[in-house]
Amino acid sequence: MTLGKNIILRSPHSGRLEGRTTSIPDADATGSVLRRRALIVVNPAAGRSGSSRRRLDQVVAALERRGCTVVLRRAGPASGDAERLAREIGLPRDPERLADLIAAGPARPIWPGRVGDRLFLMMASSGFDAETVATVNPRLKRHAGRLAFAWAILVCLWRYRANELRVQVDGMDHRAAAVIAAKGRFYAGPYVIAPRADLAEPILDFVLFQRSGRLAVLRYLLALLLGRLPRRCDITVLRAREALVSAAGTAPVQADGEIVAQLPVRIAIAARPLQLVRP
Repeated sequence: MTLGKNIILRSPHSGRLEGRTTSIPDADATGSVLRRRALIVVNPAAGRSGSSRRRLDQVVAALERRGCTVVLRRAGPASGDAERLAREIGLPRDPERLADLIAAGPARPIWPGRVGDRLFLMMASSGFDAETVATVNPRLKRHAGRLAFAWAILVCLWRYRANELRVQVDGMDHRAAAVIAAKGRFYAGPYVIAPRADLAEPILDFVLFQRSGRLAVLRYLLALLLGRLPRRCDITVLRAREALVSAAGTAPVQADGEIVAQLPVRIAIAARPLQLVRP
């Protein structure tokens, strides 16, 4: 049995592994998927402690025992969205279970979002979150990892300027200090921002932050850490297939940790799903 497309894994800074496939491969006579080639894309920064490298070696060995030819390829630093995707789909950390998933797991459809022509898997945003992403120093990020984001948050708090956003959803206007269009439940690690978000659904959860100001940002951050953010009275969650986001002033838009546009933009569900190997 052969495989027309590669299975791809990414090892982000945390050492978690993200699995994806570009197509649904052939099946055997019993209907079971059999994959014979795997391309693993490794972030070099993930192996600093040695534990990530050992886990990777265990996965490679387990795949080879299952008849897979494995190719390793180095890549640049991955964003934290790879870790959030792994958490979102419940990707197993055990090497044997992960190898089983890669070699014979089903490829299921997921619906990414899009900003213009740019697709995203986890989230897009404008407001303080996007300003923080725009402020992150790439060199500091390479050397300090998440500390670069902590420093960027402090810088953005110091430079804070209110910029009211206009979010048009289903023909209605909503005002917000910031908006996050979520495809997954998690934000910044294990913290829940959109409890109903589901990768398998062709819909976005638009999380609107209604209050502006430094104190409001600090309160939102504290509520996020305490697991209370979705329950705040000044948070509105709208479920829709698309929204038009604009503002009186300029503001960046980030998608999965990269600045991809400036307001105004249309954030929407992609025209067709992707296939992702997942539990």
